[in-house]
Amino acid sequence: MANIEHGENRFFIETDGEKLAEITYVHSGDKQITVDHTYVSEKLRGQKIGNQLVEKVVEFARQENLKIVPECSFVVREFEKNKEYQDIIAK
Repeated sequence: MANIEHGENRFFIETDGEKLAEITYVHSGDKQITVDHTYVSEKLRGQKIGNQLVEKVVEFARQENLKIVPECSFVVREFEKNKEYQDIIAK
């Protein structure tokens, strides 16, 4: 897995100040977050970095007892494909 860091409302990969990948979220209630954006640079494409970012935000939400509202189209597709994420989706 890539070296993914956690910052304010985002998980990201950065090298020498260059943002290479990130997934962002906003708190959208007491017990939920909305994942609204995913970005992976051309340098990292094809390495499943987007999937790893989704895994990180899901892991974070589970640890914090939060539900996720998937707003970003990539995250929506990942949640549809992966049944193990169904428990974390906000109803």
